[in-house]
Amino acid sequence: MTAAANNKKVNPRENGTQEERTADAIPDGRNETQTERLDRNWLQLVQELRVTQTGTQILTGFLLTLAFQSRFGKLDPEQVEIYLALVILAGLTTALGLTPVAIHRALFRRRAMAQLVATGDVLLKLTLACVGLILTGTTLFIFAVVVSTRAGLIAGAVTLVITVLLWILVPFGVRPERRHPHPRAEPSDTV
Repeated sequence: MTAAANNKKVNPRENGTQEERTADAIPDGRNETQTERLDRNWLQLVQELRVTQTGTQILTGFLLTLAFQSRFGKLDPEQVEIYLALVILAGLTTALGLTPVAIHRALFRRRAMAQLVATGDVLLKLTLACVGLILTGTTLFIFAVVVSTRAGLIAGAVTLVITVLLWILVPFGVRPERRHPHPRAEPSDTV
């Protein structure tokens, strides 16, 4: 074998036979192997984790600074309990959001991408649920401290309802359009 043949770079888009690509094809029209799909799914999961981790860090940082404010000593015992529950929830959420990274490190180069993507998906959903609870609880806490416990309960309930609507019901309402491999041009689409 020549040196040029040994140094030939392999195009990752050429991996897999046409039969493998056809068998792995999913209705969205992508021409990718299962390995390519898993890699893409993992990258999308990591990007989503980055977004949630940023929000979690901001909320956690906010909560951690509250204990060092002069007004913190004036909280009633119920407010302190809410605060401590939120700090625990924020720590749990941070740990959940980092767990896929820890699993990736443990499974690195062990050909376990399918398990990693499946586990990462579950952990990301749990992380989002915890972020929703932190949002709700933080809103409840702030209104309870600034206005009243009743106002806190109302604000927390409204936040929870809006979060459920936006994060659960809206995504289920979004219907992907049917994609046609060769869409026909309508007369108005021609020049």
